[in-house]
Amino acid sequence: MRNDIAPGAVFPDYELSDHGAKRRKLSELQGPDPMILVLSRGGFCPKERRQHEGLVQLHRELEVAYCRLVTITTDTIIETNEFRSGVGAHWPFLSDPRRVVQKDLDIAEYTDPLHNPMIPHTLVLEPHLVVYKVYNGYWFFGRPTIEDLRQDLRAVLRKCRPDWDITSSDLKAAWQHGDRRLFHPYDRTYEQPVTAPLRDPLNQQDEGN
Repeated sequence: MRNDIAPGAVFPDYELSDHGAKRRKLSELQGPDPMILVLSRGGFCPKERRQHEGLVQLHRELEVAYCRLVTITTDTIIETNEFRSGVGAHWPFLSDPRRVVQKDLDIAEYTDPLHNPMIPHTLVLEPHLVVYKVYNGYWFFGRPTIEDLRQDLRAVLRKCRPDWDITSSDLKAAWQHGDRRLFHPYDRTYEQPVTAPLRDPLNQQDEGN
């Protein structure tokens, strides 16, 4: 992994084709929320399938906690769909068969020239793609457990949610005075275009898959 991809840095805003062959930017998938980003070897690897089977359960919590989850794989779109369906995932999977991310981040798994995958990494991102934590998953137990991710997201949410401690006197006073800016969903003028369906500019032709 590039040395500059470290806590506090801004992760590159890659634009790739998702499992539905729609072009997506990471920033648009993240919106204003924390996000877990999985850089995956692909569906051929049993370790990837096992990790994602665990993430299926966590994803149900992320949906009610206003957090996002995205997987990037070097598989083709067909293989990406097979991987996603096979583990029962319902979050966006991005296909990068040209290995744009692998090359840019310098994470080619040189010990597997046959598949030429990425060295697996899991990143926890604060809003605006700010890196909070990076896990190297070459060995399976280098990957975060579900509880690790819960604790990471708790720390991130404490930082980015001004209404995390709703018992504070300042928040109570703001609410009583009708000031809703510090309460989720905060500034709705920012929230609406993020959660609205993605429009034609993102629905460009796939990268050749």
